[in-house]
Amino acid sequence: MRVRYTPRAFSDLEVIRKYIEQRNPPAARRVVTVLEKIAAGLSDFPETGQQSDEIDVRVLFARRYPYRIYYRLVSGEIVILHFRHTARKEPEKGEV
Repeated sequence: MRVRYTPRAFSDLEVIRKYIEQRNPPAARRVVTVLEKIAAGLSDFPETGQQSDEIDVRVLFARRYPYRIYYRLVSGEIVILHFRHTARKEPEKGEV
């Protein structure tokens, strides 16, 4: 399956990168790379994530780093909707 990012997901990755880069530039690259690899791995195992409270939205926890990846399966492709730090509260229904 093909993996596609929404503009919001791209923006999330950029915000994550910039935030971490202020403190540790090499770590910023590592974190974003790992998140992208986890998202890409969904192409082989698209139902790995748990069903979220949002209809048709699944959530996958990035085990190495404290982030969740929200995604949806749409017409034979995986659409990455949002990356969210686990310290942040869960998104409200319809926010993902």
